Amino acid sequence: MKKTSFIVAACAALCIALSGCSNSSSSSSNADSSKADETTTTAAAQESQSVADSSETDSSQADEQTENIDYMVLVNKLNKLPDNWEEELQTEHFTNTVGDDVEVEKKAYEAYLKLKADLEADGVFVDLDSARRSVEDQQRIMDDFTKEYGKDYAIKTVATPGYSEHHTGLALDLYLIIDGKDIVENEDMMQYPEIWEKIHSKLADYGFILRYLENREQVTGYGYEPWHIRYIDDVDKAKEITEKGLTLEEYLGKATAEDFEVDYGKSEVFTEEQLKEAAVQVKCKFATFEGCVMHNLRYDGDKHNTKDKIEIMNMLDESTEFVKVARFLCDLKTPENGSDKFEADQEIKDYEWWLGLDKDGGWSLLQWGYSPAAQENAE
Repeated sequence: MKKTSFIVAACAALCIALSGCSNSSSSSSNADSSKADETTTTAAAQESQSVADSSETDSSQADEQTENIDYMVLVNKLNKLPDNWEEELQTEHFTNTVGDDVEVEKKAYEAYLKLKADLEADGVFVDLDSARRSVEDQQRIMDDFTKEYGKDYAIKTVATPGYSEHHTGLALDLYLIIDGKDIVENEDMMQYPEIWEKIHSKLADYGFILRYLENREQVTGYGYEPWHIRYIDDVDKAKEITEKGLTLEEYLGKATAEDFEVDYGKSEVFTEEQLKEAAVQVKCKFATFEGCVMHNLRYDGDKHNTKDKIEIMNMLDESTEFVKVARFLCDLKTPENGSDKFEADQEIKDYEWWLGLDKDGGWSLLQWGYSPAAQENAE
């Protein structure tokens, strides 16, 4: 077995002016005028037909460009945005209720408007917080964070440019409007599970799926986000994914997930909420272990929260002041064909995950790996 240990955001308007002809009192002038009217009418008809043909051509070109978009595309921490995607993308811009410009892929926006109208008929009001974000914009965010906080922090905090689903224009983040008030903060939106349940029940009818499910962080790489929906342009597939409770990764055969409950044990050092947050960090990292399957995850007790280990955590990341330490363990299966991290088709027990809790209550995953010697003893 191989030992591993690693450290860890106009359309243009067309105007046509048609000029009229003046009338004359003489009979000859009336005849001339009649001919002129006929000529003008013919010219207008030809011009109108030309405009219609041009419009049909533009529409055909747009449809052809839309056909080049793979609406089932998978973009995540392991799968990059396809080449030329941004060149092929057709988008719409609009201003949301808080005054922000939002850019969305054309068909996804049309479907969203239908979903929005359906929700409003049921008394549920939403708007889009964000949708498409270009690779260039993501790189700018990464550069700013690197300059301000350092490379290590930026890598842990900001999605790698090219690997964010928001690049596709198909990922939409909703926010709620309740009693005329915009609810945009994640913590606040989490307080309305019954509203999100109504929203989720209608997604598939318009070709959307809920992208980041609960208890699937080890597959998607992200915690549960009730507001993050994804357009796939296929109602039947959307309904199948939803009814089976699958992630897009699972549906496409790119990942396998086993159902399990995290064992938080008993702790006098951490609250269960703190341990839940730590477990999400672990599972999100595991999602980058391509082809691996996590069987379980458990907190390994308060015994590791010692002064010596806290000092080690602070040496691993000198930019943060850690005040507590936690260790989690999991059992996993390695990829069938192996990888740069693991030998092929192996069962590994007690894979270690070390996290530090900083003075502000935030977790950082600092070290992970396993000892081949320990595996031999376990066997």
